[in-house]
Amino acid sequence: MTDRKSLGRKGEDIACKALKRDRYKIIEKNYRCRQGEIDIIAEDKGKVLCFVEVKAKSSTGFGLPEEAVTRRKQNKIQAAAFSYIESKGLKSRAMRFDVVSVDLVSLVSRIIKNAFDADM
Repeated sequence: MTDRKSLGRKGEDIACKALKRDRYKIIEKNYRCRQGEIDIIAEDKGKVLCFVEVKAKSSTGFGLPEEAVTRRKQNKIQAAAFSYIESKGLKSRAMRFDVVSVDLVSLVSRIIKNAFDADM
């Protein structure tokens, strides 16, 4: 389990670097609440609040990293995002859900903006 956690941290570090290169401002990492967890909360060029899920894999034998963001996972991320928005009083803020896909072998990452829509 520790090895899995360290790989997850490595993936998140790579994702943060990619987001910063793309001019995102990291606000918070590993936000946890009763509804779930959000890997990274960031602002995209100071305008849009982004809830970012990081998926890192060292092999594509079972698909691409972003394919692991299932509908169930999306729902948990959304619930946690709405909890965050409510707790911070950000109800009128523009927001979106992004995914950062990380290949842990090549250390290549891809930012998938607006990867899924919120169920309202």
